[in-house]
Amino acid sequence: MALVGRLAGAILAETEGQFFLVGNPKEPCDFVAVGFESPGVIDAMERPFIRLSPLRPVQIPQPYVTMNVEGEVLVRLLVDRFVIQRNGSVSDRLWRLVTDPKQENRAVPGGTIDARWLGEIPAEIWQIVRETVLKCT
Repeated sequence: MALVGRLAGAILAETEGQFFLVGNPKEPCDFVAVGFESPGVIDAMERPFIRLSPLRPVQIPQPYVTMNVEGEVLVRLLVDRFVIQRNGSVSDRLWRLVTDPKQENRAVPGGTIDARWLGEIPAEIWQIVRETVLKCT
């Protein structure tokens, strides 16, 4: 089961014992303090995800979502589901749609959200949802 959370405004995914950063961080991040080797320059416009090398055991920050999709397939799915193509950032609105669909801003018991459905929803349907959520109001 893959774990997916947020780190510095980007997405941090743990899958099959590997860690990936999806999208551009929106705030400074001391990767070494978090437990990873410094990844150097991050440019999600060039590479929408990067593999992170842990220096010690790392835990995904809560709240996080669980998904059945694993490996690089998961990471590419996260790019398609959450990354804004024009700037390489993760959409906070799309993330909240998955983590707080009723927009109640309540803490999730145990910090875990079952998001297996996100890997099962057809890309064409998600694209409609994505366009609606990202539409300027």
